[in-house]
Amino acid sequence: MGDSILVTRPEPGASRTAARLTALGLHPIMAPVLRIEPVPASLPAAERVAAVLATSGNAVDLLPASYRGCRLLTVGNATAARARVAGFRQVFSADGDAVALAALANATLAPKDGTLLLTTGVRQGQALAVTLRQRGFSVVRRVVYRAAALSRLPEPAETALRAGTVRAALFFSAETAEQFVRLTRRAGLAQATAASEAVAIGQAASMALTALPWRRIRVAAKPNQDAMLALLR
Repeated sequence: MGDSILVTRPEPGASRTAARLTALGLHPIMAPVLRIEPVPASLPAAERVAAVLATSGNAVDLLPASYRGCRLLTVGNATAARARVAGFRQVFSADGDAVALAALANATLAPKDGTLLLTTGVRQGQALAVTLRQRGFSVVRRVVYRAAALSRLPEPAETALRAGTVRAALFFSAETAEQFVRLTRRAGLAQATAASEAVAIGQAASMALTALPWRRIRVAAKPNQDAMLALLR
């Protein structure tokens, strides 16, 4: 078993993770199994929203420039950093998951402040919107991107799995984990994962990964990249 680490998340996150792995002396293998695609969305005017909530950096990238002055609440620190680079000036991180994001909104905003714009991906954010509405907030949920499935496992990942050189594979979402399982089975490589470990960002991704015979599945102590990478040290 070598120091090769499969990076299964889509771009642009995959390249950022690969750079972190290289800095740790590990060998990243780019193996995205999803592709992020924008979804046209009818967004309210920026001046009509009290704050924008982003469940992913992918959502931040697709917000128009007119929103740069809005208060932005993000699910985690990586998304917050991405937002600041994009030019957002009022950025607050929940440093957690959707539950933490709801708590941050509840602690820093009041229903009387106005409408919350929740930007998210396909099949994401529904539970968060319900929670916020139950707390009295007016929420406009808009899907601004989707994760399109690739038709096959990337060739570098296939090669590494066949050679038995994969130390671990990183999974940043349940959707990515489910797609990786499908493509690995389709390639006839399910058994090849038995020599490697899977590192999941949370329990949902971990559960999806149990369909493959990993040497072990580890779940990050917190749902972020730093906690995932800490498990590789």
